[in-house]
Amino acid sequence: MLLYYITDRKAFPGDEPTRRRLLLDKIAEAARSHVDYIQLREKDLPTRDLESLASEAMQIISRENKLAADHCPPSTALLINSRADVALATNAAGVHLPANNLSPEEVRAFWQGTCSAGLCGAGTLARVSPRSTVISISCHSPAEVTEAASNQATLALFAPVFEKKDAPGIKPSGLEKLRQACRANIPVLALGGVTLQNAHSCLQAGAAGIAAIRLFQENDIATIARTLRG
Repeated sequence: MLLYYITDRKAFPGDEPTRRRLLLDKIAEAARSHVDYIQLREKDLPTRDLESLASEAMQIISRENKLAADHCPPSTALLINSRADVALATNAAGVHLPANNLSPEEVRAFWQGTCSAGLCGAGTLARVSPRSTVISISCHSPAEVTEAASNQATLALFAPVFEKKDAPGIKPSGLEKLRQACRANIPVLALGGVTLQNAHSCLQAGAAGIAAIRLFQENDIATIARTLRG
């Protein structure tokens, strides 16, 4: 099962420095628990602040991956929401694309062009080539998932599967639409209202894993990961 944590530092209490510290602690916790992907979704931050946060997150993830290397293969990859430039500058594994954003082909072309021009960070092209760049993409219908697969995205996040507490007016897609979406030739992760109680039904529908904000951020991630994978 793939596990995908989406960050939201504003959900933490306190002032900005406190929220930042708590977020980085949670990222370290996610990496120690071998969460597969962490999407840094801090869209309100100015570019410089986002890049600084991403750089620090990368240092934490790299450290935790090295510590885990003696026991199991390093697993956690950092993705930056929307910002291929920040992902490239910080040696992140890739990007997440919201709906109606850039296409995966445009991201890979940008990645290739920037590195070919010698503008990416040292070692970036060797570590994260355009072909190996991880690109997840938001999808809200089976047709969008099929399109994401044809555009060579790495992962599709299908949402919302269930009703969300903070958005009761948004109609959930439900398990049948998720089942249809999972027929596409791409790993599909269930997102939106996913809990420990309903996660198994998403897997039965064909989902390759679970993506969430609150499920990971508001709980002990090691316990969540162990329960979901057990």
